[in-house]
Amino acid sequence: MPDFPLLTLGVIAAVTLVSAAVAFSLKNILHCLLLLVVSWVGVAAFYLWAGAEFIAFAQVLVYVGAISMVVLFAVLLTRQHQPEENSPTRAFRAWGALAAALVATALCAAVVATPLEGNSSADAGLSVRQIGELLMGPHVAALLIIGVLLTVALLGAVLLAAPDAPKENFPPKTKP
Repeated sequence: MPDFPLLTLGVIAAVTLVSAAVAFSLKNILHCLLLLVVSWVGVAAFYLWAGAEFIAFAQVLVYVGAISMVVLFAVLLTRQHQPEENSPTRAFRAWGALAAALVATALCAAVVATPLEGNSSADAGLSVRQIGELLMGPHVAALLIIGVLLTVALLGAVLLAAPDAPKENFPPKTKP
């Protein structure tokens, strides 16, 4: 008889990894974003499976809700029709596959090396109130700095992707 908790974990992992891999391989950026949202939902499902309900809720709220909407608006506001000459080359895909393999190897090694029973960090869980007090207490400066940094990064991306103004009158014509 199969072990259903491990089967559930396998399905969650398969959906998460397959959606992320397909998102990496597609050329349409909107389809990539939608598959990335599926991958983020898979990560939230893993957190639910592991018993971390608050982190799963935060994952859905922050990544599936806020980050995906910010990326969607950034793409739609800065999207230009560009020629297909910027398609990934074989070398780029090979380096991407190598990086993915290294990350997967590191994650598998971390999962295998972590003991499942007697994990002391699972016993010392924080309540939602304690997490909120930590975030709004000693870590409030870090939270604000991260928010400002993400806002500046988004504005910089919009400025870099915005089309340049036409330079019809440059340099200014002088009359003889």
